[in-house]
Amino acid sequence: MEGILNIDKPQWLSSHDVVARVRRICNTRRVGHAGTLDPLATGVLLVCVGRATRLSEYLMGQRKTYTATVRLGQTTNTYDAEGEVTEERPFSHITSSDIEKALETFRGPIEQIPPIYSALKVDGQPMYKLARAGKDVERKPRPVTIYALDLVDWTPPNLQLRVICSTGTYIRSLAHDIGDFLGCGGHITVLRRTAVGDFNISDAVSLETLQAEEWESFCLPSDEAVTILPRLNASQEETKALLLGQRIPYSPEQPQESPVRVYDPLSQFFGILLREDDMWRPKKMFPPESG
Repeated sequence: MEGILNIDKPQWLSSHDVVARVRRICNTRRVGHAGTLDPLATGVLLVCVGRATRLSEYLMGQRKTYTATVRLGQTTNTYDAEGEVTEERPFSHITSSDIEKALETFRGPIEQIPPIYSALKVDGQPMYKLARAGKDVERKPRPVTIYALDLVDWTPPNLQLRVICSTGTYIRSLAHDIGDFLGCGGHITVLRRTAVGDFNISDAVSLETLQAEEWESFCLPSDEAVTILPRLNASQEETKALLLGQRIPYSPEQPQESPVRVYDPLSQFFGILLREDDMWRPKKMFPPESG
């Protein structure tokens, strides 16, 4: 059995904890998540099982949607409620108009400095381990895109936001930077991921339900990971050639974009192809498993 599980991650479990539990439930080691969620965060965590793990990169690259609560007036060393408060500043003067002006500056392409307490690696070591050891870590700005940043509610000191962003965006850093812009500081207290691409929280399953029922019934087909790619339908002869690692000719009626997801005459997904000049080359193939 292989495919994608849309899991509603509970609070205080790490993404690796979830993977470990899914391995036990599914009785297989070949399990991996497609995009980390902090222990404090809840919501959509996509977990790939079996050969679907080879497609996780396509899931990681999709847009993410979050709802977040930012506590203004306090800064923490982790940029969220798990950390120690490092500074407190007045916030009662801030208006909804002030917040709207602040949010406008963070919409679109921006440069973001990741939090020092993150899993990003420096010289092979996660930054959070270096930070805990008291070492100075140079954090370089990274380009990300905020597609939508909406004010949901402002009930001092709590600011509720809805965010749609590119992969690689740290909502903790966004909250910290908004707080800095407003001059009062801020950190995340509640974070929920409500969507990854077309995978929504309304369709997610809890770990308890996954364990109590037949997990296979919640497993989505592997090609759900690559629906963002154009589809190419291969003939029987082309299917045989591709599964043997051979190239097939490109024809004008086929998609011009590359890569593509490819299906056999029975509409069964069996791989990813790259276009090179006037030929399609197998990139990742999923031959039918015998037995």
